[in-house]
Amino acid sequence: MSQSLPDRKTVRLCDYDYAEGEYFVTICTERRVHYLGEIEHGEIQLTKIGEYLKMQIEITEKLRVGTVEIPCYVIMPNHVHLIIIINARRDALNASGAPQVDVPKTDARSASLQFGPQRGNLASVIAGIKSAVTRFANENNIIFAWQQRFYEHVVRSRTEMNRIAEYIEQNPYNWATDEYNTDYV
Repeated sequence: MSQSLPDRKTVRLCDYDYAEGEYFVTICTERRVHYLGEIEHGEIQLTKIGEYLKMQIEITEKLRVGTVEIPCYVIMPNHVHLIIIINARRDALNASGAPQVDVPKTDARSASLQFGPQRGNLASVIAGIKSAVTRFANENNIIFAWQQRFYEHVVRSRTEMNRIAEYIEQNPYNWATDEYNTDYV
């Protein structure tokens, strides 16, 4: 007997390929468990998983030099907010001989997870980060899981970008009343 999968509604824009643009992204842990750290005095104290996530975010930008920028992010206890800028036209330039960035050998295995046939779109960038962190957790016997989906918003103006960047920067200070804080609900 074949079971049908639940009918899922997409929040993505129709006829938009997400291969180029500026995005505000939120990725949550499963059931919003505090796997990534805790907030103390307005600052995040990262766990081992949180530290690895930070490294993956920074490596992602370096590996995809010229095509992906992550100018602003914050890791919270149970989610991460990022501004991700994708420039697909630069991707073609890099494939034709732009200088490549050396990745430390210890990071080469997880870095290789971030590339695939759709390496130029938003979903592949997020999948690369999520899969690298999940693999690290599994290899180190750390209980951890991501929520299956992620939230993204196409940034449409400089004013909106500035408002989002300010929200990201202030997020740890506002943790007590944050909508993602399961203790607040």
